[in-house]
Amino acid sequence: MLRIAVLFLFCAPVLSPAQAVPRRATIGEVAWLAGTWVSVDGARTVEEHWTTPAGGAMLAVSRTIADGRLSEFEFLRIVERDGRLVYVAQPNGRPPTEFAMTRLEATSVTFENPEHDFPRMIRYTARADGTFAASIAGTGGARERSWVFSRQPKV
Repeated sequence: MLRIAVLFLFCAPVLSPAQAVPRRATIGEVAWLAGTWVSVDGARTVEEHWTTPAGGAMLAVSRTIADGRLSEFEFLRIVERDGRLVYVAQPNGRPPTEFAMTRLEATSVTFENPEHDFPRMIRYTARADGTFAASIAGTGGARERSWVFSRQPKV
């Protein structure tokens, strides 16, 4: 038993955040994401519409309009699974790709899938001014991209 404990203590510092077991979480902890959000960058507009948490899930649809035309769309969801959160993305109608929650704070949630080509990391961060930042990145933060979204009024 002592050998196992020593082995664990020796190996634990080399575990990456993606390998560490994240804490348990509920969908209510990311309720701040609910609503209609828009990010505008020149002639490119990205919208995300997130439902309120219910039934252990939040659902979303995203669309990107570039030069007045639909250029991308995506079906998204965050679901509770075995006491943890999982982000599921379906860009442009492709099969779903899952990203496991690796970090959760009061105003930020990070999901990762080290087996996916790109992105491998997805992060949403609520900001003090009422906006949120969405970021994606590859291995080791490569090709990081981010967007700042503003909440849109209810229609």
